[in-house]
Amino acid sequence: MSRIARVALDTPLDRLFDYLAPDAEAADIGRRVEVPFGPRILVGVLVELGTHSEVAATSLKSLQRIDRDTPPLPADLLALARFAAGYYHHALGAVLASLLPPALRRGGRPARAAEPAAYAPSETGRGELAGIDTRKPAQFALAARLLAAPVVRAELNGREKALLRDWSKRGWVQGHAAPTWPADEAGPVAPTPTPDQEAALNAIRAAGAGFSPWLLHGVTGSGKTEVYLRLVADTLAQGRQSLILVPEIHLTPQLTERFAQRFPGSRLIGLHSGLADGERRAGWLAALRGDADIILGTRLAVFTPLPRLGLIVVDEEHDTSYKQMEGMRYSARDVAVWRARQAGVPVLLGSATPALETWRNAKVGRYRLLGLAARAHAQASLPKVRLIDSRTDRPKQGLGKALLAALDAALQRGEQSLVFINRRGYAPTLLCNGCGHVFPCPRCSAHLVLHRARAGYRLVCHHCGLDTRPPEACPDCGGVDLRPAGQGTQRVEEALAGHFPQARILRVDRDTAARKGAFSAMRERVAAREVDILVGTQIVAKGHDFPHLTLVGVIGADQALVSPDFRATERLFAQLMQVAGRAGRAEHPGEVLIQTRYPGHPLYQAVARHDYPGFAEAALRERRAAGFPPFVAQAVLRAEASSEEAALGFLLAARESGMEIGKSLAPGVEMFDPVPALMLRIAGRHRLQLLLQSDTRARLQGFLGHWLEALAKLPARGAKWVLDVDPVDV
Repeated sequence: MSRIARVALDTPLDRLFDYLAPDAEAADIGRRVEVPFGPRILVGVLVELGTHSEVAATSLKSLQRIDRDTPPLPADLLALARFAAGYYHHALGAVLASLLPPALRRGGRPARAAEPAAYAPSETGRGELAGIDTRKPAQFALAARLLAAPVVRAELNGREKALLRDWSKRGWVQGHAAPTWPADEAGPVAPTPTPDQEAALNAIRAAGAGFSPWLLHGVTGSGKTEVYLRLVADTLAQGRQSLILVPEIHLTPQLTERFAQRFPGSRLIGLHSGLADGERRAGWLAALRGDADIILGTRLAVFTPLPRLGLIVVDEEHDTSYKQMEGMRYSARDVAVWRARQAGVPVLLGSATPALETWRNAKVGRYRLLGLAARAHAQASLPKVRLIDSRTDRPKQGLGKALLAALDAALQRGEQSLVFINRRGYAPTLLCNGCGHVFPCPRCSAHLVLHRARAGYRLVCHHCGLDTRPPEACPDCGGVDLRPAGQGTQRVEEALAGHFPQARILRVDRDTAARKGAFSAMRERVAAREVDILVGTQIVAKGHDFPHLTLVGVIGADQALVSPDFRATERLFAQLMQVAGRAGRAEHPGEVLIQTRYPGHPLYQAVARHDYPGFAEAALRERRAAGFPPFVAQAVLRAEASSEEAALGFLLAARESGMEIGKSLAPGVEMFDPVPALMLRIAGRHRLQLLLQSDTRARLQGFLGHWLEALAKLPARGAKWVLDVDPVDV
C-alpha cells in the first residue's frame, strides 16, 4: 500500500488524520502540509509516516502539498507538543497550530525567508556528510568544512549555497549563528558582581551541564538580571542558545535593550503577540534555523524551536500572565521546566516573590534555592514601608494627608513619585445619590466603570467591552444626582493635578499604553526626568528600573483581603512588594506609603518587614490546613451557555459520570458540586465550573484521561466546555 501520512490538524477532535502521501519521506516529519478536509483545505503538521491505515483505501485522500521551503519542526519540539497536549488534555493538532506563528498557520506558499547566516551539520546529518564519496569533490570538500566548523554563507560560492539548500531540505544541515565577535568577548564591560550574585553564579556553574532547576529569590533591585546576563554569556561561549521568558510585553523593550548592549555581536530575537505576523515568522524561523542566539519573549515563546538550546530563564516566575487563559490553558513556567528537563539544560526561575508552588518546590528539594538578599547598587537599600491608617487619616479623592505631604516633599527635593492604584478608569461605578442605584452591565455580572473621554464621560464594561453614554437620570428613581463612586487612575490623576498644579503628571495604564510603542515612550520620559508623579496600575509595578523614583504611594489595596479567591492574598503581597521595589533603587533612599484600614493585618506587617519567607511559610500553613494547592492537584471543568440552566445541566451530568469513573477506574479524586464562576456572566454567557482535586498529580491525571472520554459523549445542549488543569482562578 502507498505510504500513509498521519497529520495533526487544528480541530476539536483529538486524533491524527490519515492521507495518502506517496512522495513523503522520513525527513518530512514535522513539516507543514496542506490537506483536504471536507470542503476546506487545512494546514497541519505531518507527525508520523506509516504503510497502512484503519481507513479504507478508497476513502483516503491525498496530501495536497508538503511545505519543503520551511524547515520541519524538530523531534524535540514535537515531543514537547505531545507532552503539553497530554498533560493539559488538549488536541495535538490544536497545540501544534498554536506553536506555529500566525503566518505559517495559513495555507499557500509562504514568502521565502532569508537564508541562515551560517550552517552547521545536524545530528543526523553528521553521518550522511561523513559518508559522501570522494569522487564528488565539491560535495566532499564542503562536507569536510562543515564537519570541522560552522560555515558562513557569505563566504560560499553559488554552487555551494545550492548544495547547502538541498542538504537543509534533507535535514542534514541546519542554520547556525555566524560568529561576529570572539567567544571570550562579551560586549561592554559588565559590572562587578555582588557577593550574592557571585555565589549564585558559582553554584549554577558548579552544577555543570545537564538539567538543573534553580529558584533565584532576590529582593527587588538585587540584580537578578545581571545573573541572567552572565549565564547567557556562558551559554553563548558554548555556542548554544538562551531562552528568556518575561510575563508582559511591556517588559520586553527594557530587557531587550540591556541584552543588546551586553551582547552586540549576538542575534537577539523578540517573540510576543505584539509583533506583526511577518516579524514573528522571521524571528521564529531564525530561532528554528539556529541563527538566533538569544530569544526573549512572553509565554508563547516557550514553544520556540531551538536546535542549540542551552539555557532557559523565567523572569518574574510568579506572575499569572504565564498562564494561558484560553485555548490550551498551559503554564509557560511549568512547560519551561519540563522542556529544560527534556533538553538536559539548566532552568532558572527568578522572582522577589516566588509563587507558593515554586517556593515549596525549593524547600522540599525539587528546585535548588539561591538568594540575593541585598540590592545590587552599592548605595541602595530597601525602601522604608509606612502603613497609613485610613480610619484616622481619612483620604479625600483617594489621597490622605500623609501621602499628600510625602508627595509634596518629594517634589521639593526634585525626586519622582509613583501613586499606585490597580484600577483604571475614572471611578469603579456611577452611583445615584438618591436611591443608591449603581449601573450594571446588561451583559455581564459586573458594574459599568466610569471613564473620562475627550467627548465627555462614558460607562464601559471591562469584561465585554460595552461602551455607552451615562444616562441623565437614574432609571430606578428618576433622580439626577449621579456621582462617581470610588477612584480609578483617571480620577487620582485629576486629584493630583488639583493638589500639585506645577507637577508633571503621567498616567500609565492599559488605556494610555495600548498603542504600540506608547509604553516605551513613557518609560523614556520617566528616565529623562520629564515626569514628577507617575499614576499607574500593575503595568508599572513589574521589573522597571526608575533610578530617580524615591516615593511610592499605594491606594485601594484592601479589596483583595476580602476576595473569594484563595490566591488573592498571595497576589496582593507580590503586587505590593513589586511596586514597593520601584522606590529607592539608586543612591536616594526610598519610602513606601500604603493606605489601609487594616494596618495590623499580618500581610501588611510582612510587607513592612520585606519578609517574603515569613509570609510564604504562614500562607503555606494555611494552604495545608485548608487542603489547597500546592498540597493538592486541581483541575476545573468550566462550562458556559446562553442560560445558566444549560451550563449547570452539563456540569451535573459531567459530575455524575465522573463519580462512576472514580468508583471503578480512578479512585482518590474529589469532585465538588458545580458553582458559579467568580464572574457568573460575561457577554451574555453564563459561566459555571466544577472543581476536582486529588492528593497526587498522577492520580488526577489518570482520572482525567478516563473522564474526558466520557465527557465527549455527553450531550452538551448548547453548553461549551473546557478543562483547565492547574487553574489559577478557582
